[in-house]
Amino acid sequence: MSPERFIDLIRAEQESLRRFLLALCGGNESLSDDIAQDALVRAYVASGSFLGLSKFSTWLFRIAYNCYVDYHRKPRLETISSESKQVLSIPATEETDSRFKHQRLYQALESLPEKEKASIVLHYFEDRSIKEISSILQIPQGTVKYYLSTGRNHLKSILQ
Repeated sequence: MSPERFIDLIRAEQESLRRFLLALCGGNESLSDDIAQDALVRAYVASGSFLGLSKFSTWLFRIAYNCYVDYHRKPRLETISSESKQVLSIPATEETDSRFKHQRLYQALESLPEKEKASIVLHYFEDRSIKEISSILQIPQGTVKYYLSTGRNHLKSILQ
């Protein structure tokens, strides 16, 4: 794949990829940007291995998801226990900063298991099919359906 073709394909998926990673990262823009940058570098290096057996976006999202998982596998110098995390309640008003527009949803998503969260984000934020999600997360389609169902139920109970 030529560098020009790669850039064209990335431009078409850039906004969607960023939205996906932003949701996975709980609204943390700097973290999602770091992971996106890592994913794009990995995709560029591996672009010669893209055979077109799946859609380019599916291939790219798989790389981005792997980068997200790799980030969370790395040991951190300082970890915060789940008991010390505070959930902020931000009232929805017109004056609320636009950065906090979806903060409550991001917080709810953060409480979901990793693959459940990824399934929800890919399906409802990015309109990906069950088949594509299965390919991106490398899990069976039935498992994707299960994660979507349980994820919806978990989000419903958290957000009520």
